[in-house]
Amino acid sequence: MRKLLLLALVGLGAQLVDGSLGMAYGVTSTTLLLAINTSAASASATVHLAEIGTTLVSGAAHWRFGNVDWTVVRRVGVPGALGAFAGATFLSSLSTATAAPIMSLILLTLGVYVLVRFTVSGLPRDRVGLPLRKRFLGPLGLVAGFVDATGGGGWGPVGTPAILASGRMEPRRVIGSIDTSEFLVAIAASAGFLVGIGSENINFGWVGALLLGGMIAAPIAAWLVRMVPPRVLGSAVGGVIILTNVRTLLLSDWIDASTGVRYASYLVIVAAWAAAVAWSVRQHLADRTVEPVAAGDGPGEPATATS
Repeated sequence: MRKLLLLALVGLGAQLVDGSLGMAYGVTSTTLLLAINTSAASASATVHLAEIGTTLVSGAAHWRFGNVDWTVVRRVGVPGALGAFAGATFLSSLSTATAAPIMSLILLTLGVYVLVRFTVSGLPRDRVGLPLRKRFLGPLGLVAGFVDATGGGGWGPVGTPAILASGRMEPRRVIGSIDTSEFLVAIAASAGFLVGIGSENINFGWVGALLLGGMIAAPIAAWLVRMVPPRVLGSAVGGVIILTNVRTLLLSDWIDASTGVRYASYLVIVAAWAAAVAWSVRQHLADRTVEPVAAGDGPGEPATATS
């Protein structure tokens, strides 16, 4: 019962972050499941089954608050579903001993990317309103979907920064569109895992706990996306992902680090993480002083995809 409550709280917290930042539900939830010795394929399958419900509620909430560009959803979501099914069947074919460190390495890479991307660069806004092209969204969806299924998360960490980096959509519409399109990815990945490992290897109690927490948080997050500074949140989430997956890798057969090495590594990561969050807070406050327009409320027409 305690484990189910913990999973529900993780689902709630992860969805609050995901719905307001456009990423991290999958990587956060999968990281926890790996930490309690769940197999890589089972962890990713559990998270993606829960995401069918959370992304449906989140997408509806984002649509209600005007955060969704349906052309972008279609053009990134359909190839994303194809990539997710391929990734799920690939991960299902790997042994647990091989898959766990591989998944942690993918998650660690995504965590570093998220931390550096949001700490150093923040969010570009000078190109809002320019069109997003189909030849950009299609390959992006395919790669993000594959990474999402094999890494237990990655749709947001790959898709959201890529579209944000283009500067062609308001941040709130990028986040809303990525969250909404993830519904297609979650369905395809879940189908791939059910084919690959079967339902008997999935704990549906855990699915329900993650789903419950995520569904409670989804509408709150869709509202918060207008208010929470994504730069600070991105730095904070990136640090959590890095710390947890470094722990998994150091304990794995690949490295099998000594206790001293492990704790020294944790200390260095926490120090760097704290510095990154402090820098992001400082830069956010400086940006707010120069340009006191909240993310998503700036000028420019919403971007739409073109061929």
